[in-house]
Amino acid sequence: MDKEKIAALEKILDVVFKDKNKLVEAFVHRSYINEDKSPTLTHHNERLEFLGDAVLELVTTEFLYAKYPNKPEGELTAFRSALVNTDAISAVSSELHFGDFLLMSKGEAKDTGKARHYILANNFEAVVGAIHLDQGYEAARRFIEKNLLIKAENIIKSGAWKDAKSLMQEKAQEVLKVTPRYEVLHEAGPDHDKIFTVGLFLGQELVSEGTGKSKQEAEQTAAKKELDRRGW
Repeated sequence: MDKEKIAALEKILDVVFKDKNKLVEAFVHRSYINEDKSPTLTHHNERLEFLGDAVLELVTTEFLYAKYPNKPEGELTAFRSALVNTDAISAVSSELHFGDFLLMSKGEAKDTGKARHYILANNFEAVVGAIHLDQGYEAARRFIEKNLLIKAENIIKSGAWKDAKSLMQEKAQEVLKVTPRYEVLHEAGPDHDKIFTVGLFLGQELVSEGTGKSKQEAEQTAAKKELDRRGW
């Protein structure tokens, strides 16, 4: 990544990095390292993503705890899930034009579907991790609040925080007097890029299946399918 792109990114982020390499690293996808073989780029962004994920969750938790002092734990957890899920943070990445700066293999760059959403979401978390390492927790908090948590009120007012799994449990208990359960049916792919298939059971009956990059995502997919099928 050249100096002009780094400067453009810093302007978007409103952060001037002390270590420019950390900022670049946040935009390096694993596939680029495997294809490019550049001696100057030896680290992809997954470690920064790991760190950024934890910082993002803590900042969001603190924000919601302070903003909604009378809300119970269960609702706060649902609010947080709605704010930090793949769709929400990949949307912010898109708004900030992160995709213009991503370093990926040619194959990954062509993908504009769901895989791109994952990459953009992971990129957002990696940027949070990079800001935290280079500038500290407060700078990371300001970035998250300015770009993501500003949307909290609208998301909560719209009811988008009611995730499919929670709604499925409410409806199943109310209408069918049964509590849904979820079971991993299949795992595929390498450890760093697994795909999970999860079954949704009502009693002993398998009523729906969902896939995702995590068990939680697969559960949400299975729940949404069954909600749609029943018109709930």
